[in-house]
Amino acid sequence: MKTACQPREAAAPIERGGYVLRRETGDLDVVVIATGSEVELAVEAAAQLGDAGRGVRVVSMPSVDVFLAQDADYRESVLPAACRRRVAVEAGHPDYWYRFVGLDGAVVGVETFGVSAPGGVAMEAMGIHAEAVAQAIREVAARCP
Repeated sequence: MKTACQPREAAAPIERGGYVLRRETGDLDVVVIATGSEVELAVEAAAQLGDAGRGVRVVSMPSVDVFLAQDADYRESVLPAACRRRVAVEAGHPDYWYRFVGLDGAVVGVETFGVSAPGGVAMEAMGIHAEAVAQAIREVAARCP
């Protein structure tokens, strides 16, 4: 897996704990939430599906606690309550992220242990890759109103 810096919107409010990294074109269809190295996978999946006509927003959330301390209007501007189609990407156990994706969403995460390999190889072996994120987005979009 390559590592790349992700461009942020002008003056992205990273200090607010979470922000829109990639805004959807057209109507919002799905929100993908990621942090750290998983952000690159979320952006790659969003680009694939965005090019196919889906309105995919990517939210980078480097600090959940700081994000949750923000006012309700800001949190709503990043994670609109009306959009129940949500996917989180976590290279760890997925349970924590269900508070953000809800019962209708999905988390691409790790539910096993014991993989020992270089980062990119381990992520691939555990199913943490852009195609898995894209597939989760498609599944969530298909089953949610």
